[in-house]
Amino acid sequence: MMIAVFILVILNILATVCIALLLIRRTGGVDDQVIREAVRSTHGELRQDLSAQRSELRQTLGQVRTEIDAKLGAMADGNARRHLQLQTLMQEQMDKLRAGNEAKLEQMRETVDEKLQGTLEKRLGESFELVSKRLEMVQQGLGEMQSLAQDVGGLKRVLTNVKSRGTWGEVQLERQLEDILTRDQYEQNVAIVPGSREAVEFAVILPGREDGTIYLPIDSKLPQEDYERLLDAQESGDKAAVEQASRALDKAIIEQAKLISGKYIAPPHSTDFAIMYLPTEGLFAEVVRRPGLASKLQTEHRVLVTGPTTLMSLLNSLQMGFRTLAIEKRSSEVWQVLAAAKDEFRKYGDVWDKLGKQLSAAQNTVQAAGTRTRAVERTLRDVESVNVEPTTLPGIMPGI
Repeated sequence: MMIAVFILVILNILATVCIALLLIRRTGGVDDQVIREAVRSTHGELRQDLSAQRSELRQTLGQVRTEIDAKLGAMADGNARRHLQLQTLMQEQMDKLRAGNEAKLEQMRETVDEKLQGTLEKRLGESFELVSKRLEMVQQGLGEMQSLAQDVGGLKRVLTNVKSRGTWGEVQLERQLEDILTRDQYEQNVAIVPGSREAVEFAVILPGREDGTIYLPIDSKLPQEDYERLLDAQESGDKAAVEQASRALDKAIIEQAKLISGKYIAPPHSTDFAIMYLPTEGLFAEVVRRPGLASKLQTEHRVLVTGPTTLMSLLNSLQMGFRTLAIEKRSSEVWQVLAAAKDEFRKYGDVWDKLGKQLSAAQNTVQAAGTRTRAVERTLRDVESVNVEPTTLPGIMPGI
């Protein structure tokens, strides 16, 4: 609307300018006063026209404003109605969407609950089954523990008996000897001293210098009661009881060493020392741990104390010694075989020399035969080069 008013004002100004120019052209030589009056009258008319146009424009603008206000009000009412309708529609769509989501969530919850329930029941069933199996295994283990406890009690009763305890140590010693040595390298229950009834449990056979036999006595000892008293005293922490039990164990070991030394060491039928075998590593470690006990047994009673592990090492050393002696015995045979091989090889060289001479004679004969062959070939080549005439050959009849 303002643009239209501005255009009308510009048009009025242009019209005024045009009228003034026309008046100036018509009046040509008229003076300025006339022109000024004419312009003034024209200006007044234009002002009146502008006032009238302004009034009309104002009325038109008022009508236009009224129409615009009415249209804007109608548009606002329409927009409000549309907004209300849109809001109602959105509310309905949101309600439908909420209801659909709730239904889907309820369906998902039911599905998840079913799967969780099934999985939980399955896992609980598997867990109960596993627990049942474990309980059965525990029950079986308890039964095995009870049987093991009975076996341990039986073993304890066996070890309480001195004879049974000695038999157990003897069996263990025999197993170790069987694992390392062959059956002809040791003997069992051997009376080392001729005419004596005292027989050692086992004796390793050592070869003598003059095809004789020397025995290495091995006897197993197990002072179980003294050792158990020492263990009980160590567990209780009673220092006096430990010292008393240690002295009792030392005394028992020394007494056994005296018996072994007096019964089984008899050179030259045996070595000048014997072996006392302690069948448990704990007892052997306790004896070795006692200060000066092992050296006293060796120096005073000529008895070497061994346990399962040290006896294994000693037997391995003896086995290597047996192999060394066997190699030493067979060395003379080896030298005899080497001497015979030397003679045969010398004869073999003589045969090759004789064969070389014969081959040299044959080679000379072949060379002489080759020389004669080449001489004959040269003579034959001379015969082939002569032109023979039958009539001139003496002693040959014509026509032949």
